[in-house]
Amino acid sequence: MRLIVTRPASDGQRTAQALAARGHVAILAPVLEIHLRQGAALDLDEATALVATSANAVRALARRTHRRDLPLFVVGPHSEAVAHSEGFTTIHSGRGGVTALLPLLESQLRPENTVLFHAAPAQSTGTLEEELTARGFSLRSEILYEARAASTLPHAAHEALLAGTADGVLLYSPRSARIFARLVEEAALAPNCRHLIAYCISPAAAAGLGGLPFAARRSATHSDESGMMALLAP
Repeated sequence: MRLIVTRPASDGQRTAQALAARGHVAILAPVLEIHLRQGAALDLDEATALVATSANAVRALARRTHRRDLPLFVVGPHSEAVAHSEGFTTIHSGRGGVTALLPLLESQLRPENTVLFHAAPAQSTGTLEEELTARGFSLRSEILYEARAASTLPHAAHEALLAGTADGVLLYSPRSARIFARLVEEAALAPNCRHLIAYCISPAAAAGLGGLPFAARRSATHSDESGMMALLAP
């Protein structure tokens, strides 16, 4: 299959490799661009553990501190692999999206003895912070990166939709799904989605596609790369 990959460039390349290994062709069309924020070294003296909800959060955190001694809690095997590559030594990984972090943190840490530092994105919904605070954790968040939406549909996706050469599209978050849907509609290419299958990382991502007329929408059982690849299995 020929599949439109909407992930940011760095992660999209990794997905393209995973698709090629399964006999698929990736059409790289990022609808988000990651920008790591510059700034002084982070003050982590009071922190007892770190939280990063994406591989980009891990990268941003690694660039703002030389400390690698604090335990780092991440989501999914890719974020875990990036954390290892960045030199973090004590890494705890949850599977199944951000919600998987909550039971993981509770199983490893005592709220009354913990101060968490959250490497946050600019577009954070605040849900994680609210859930952790409700569970008694002390939490400090700082915005370390942002994912900026593309202003137009990426050329590769535009051409594939126009020519009818794509079989599906991979969507890794509700926000990227909403952006993709908006850009497709602005390009007047919504009717061209009728023969595509939308492979979504979660039901929320599938819902983010609004009224685009896909042939089908499929949601991953696990909200990670392996869950997405499982959707493509015959």
